[in-house]
Amino acid sequence: MSNVVPRRYRDVSVAEIDRPLDAASLREHLLGRDSYRRTRFIIARHGEQTAVVRVERATEEPLFSPITGVEVLALPHECALLRLPDVDTAVPSQLAAAAVAHAPGARCVVVHGRYEHLSFILDPRPLRVTVVEVVPPEPPKLLDQCRRVLETADELPPIELVLHPVDLRELGGDGDGRDRLLPCRGSGVTLDGVEVAYLDQHPEHRDWLLLGCARSREIHRWFYGDDADCRDICPRRVEAPSPVLTKCCLLEEHLEVTPGRVTVPWGASLDLVRSGLREVARIAEPAWAPA
Repeated sequence: MSNVVPRRYRDVSVAEIDRPLDAASLREHLLGRDSYRRTRFIIARHGEQTAVVRVERATEEPLFSPITGVEVLALPHECALLRLPDVDTAVPSQLAAAAVAHAPGARCVVVHGRYEHLSFILDPRPLRVTVVEVVPPEPPKLLDQCRRVLETADELPPIELVLHPVDLRELGGDGDGRDRLLPCRGSGVTLDGVEVAYLDQHPEHRDWLLLGCARSREIHRWFYGDDADCRDICPRRVEAPSPVLTKCCLLEEHLEVTPGRVTVPWGASLDLVRSGLREVARIAEPAWAPA
């Protein structure tokens, strides 16, 4: 199983060991030693060497009891130790991002991070989630919201976000000379050689190309009594590598979950975005093993 991550800070202890960290020496040193009842993993250190083991005890009742089982998870040649004071080691996505960025060849990455806590990720392979979103603005809102959620999401698997942009500048910049009508000014789009108007400002009707979606067409019909020539920009309709997280303004208070794709409302709160990421993780194949 990829992405083995301890569930809690307190599950991990650090031990300085006065001998090289091979499997036999680790077992010999640890078996029979007293261990705190919450300790499930030990990060062993010897000089510049680092190893990680899982331990068992005959009972979890007393505060300390002898170690009865030692499973070696990673030896020094498989481990990298990173000192990254800005990384919260309780957050799987932060651990995975550190591993990918700073130790891409290591099977086990130990991070000495924020609050002086140490933890690790074994076999880091974060779940790649494609975020389909309209740009500009940049960064696009949904991508930024996902990043903010993953900064603290200790309950979600390690996730790597991959942007699949729906670029208004490409969709609207083909030089046919007609004015462009966008849903709202918030995008901040400017296009060379054409006038840009915004539907939310109810401009005077003219011969324009609407860069919009089903809801924009409804609003145009309400304002002007006719259907605009429209180039669809709805990210919900875009094909992209699964699993996908995207948004649609036809949704208002709920998520839509379909095979390989989760859609949140256009104005989704951070709570709804968190729920969306949780659903993406659920519909994807198991991506982690919180141990």
